[in-house]
Amino acid sequence: MSRLMRPPYVDPQTRICYDTDNPEFEGWLTKQSMWLKDWRRRYFILKGNKLFFCKDEYSSPHGMIDLAHCITVKSADLKSKRRNSFEISTPDMTYLLYANTEKEKDDWIGGVGRAIVRCSSTYYANPNAANKPRAVGAGGGFAHSTATSGHAAAQMSTGYGNEDDDDDDDYSVDPNNPYFND
Repeated sequence: MSRLMRPPYVDPQTRICYDTDNPEFEGWLTKQSMWLKDWRRRYFILKGNKLFFCKDEYSSPHGMIDLAHCITVKSADLKSKRRNSFEISTPDMTYLLYANTEKEKDDWIGGVGRAIVRCSSTYYANPNAANKPRAVGAGGGFAHSTATSGHAAAQMSTGYGNEDDDDDDDYSVDPNNPYFND
């Protein structure tokens, strides 16, 4: 029985086509829209250092996050006011997403984190660390930086040093908490 092929993603600026078949990881997440800040359920496809998103499993992706430019992926329940949420940060933008379960969130943070680490120059420069991505910070996130300043190194090694850091240990697990999804 033949399998349905997923259409490629075509970058609207460069017109480069990216194959989205045979992804490393895929599944449903809810993403905050850039302009209106409302939440939209999207199907995400992780392939190599690209994270694509589309309206359903077999439609052509309409967006892409290039993980080679990402700085960090980490938990973001307080920032988003949603359970099982995480953020993917680039120098220009922060994407807020949430999964259905904590396990799905952890799986996505791990998959995206590994992709970020594979893109980093230290991954290629240090053959001993090639298969050892390191979780950073209490939220279980990964950090990547090409900067060499002391502050960047401290932030990379601890996951802290930013007033926007999320401390997921501070919220109540009370189901009546109005700051979390219903």
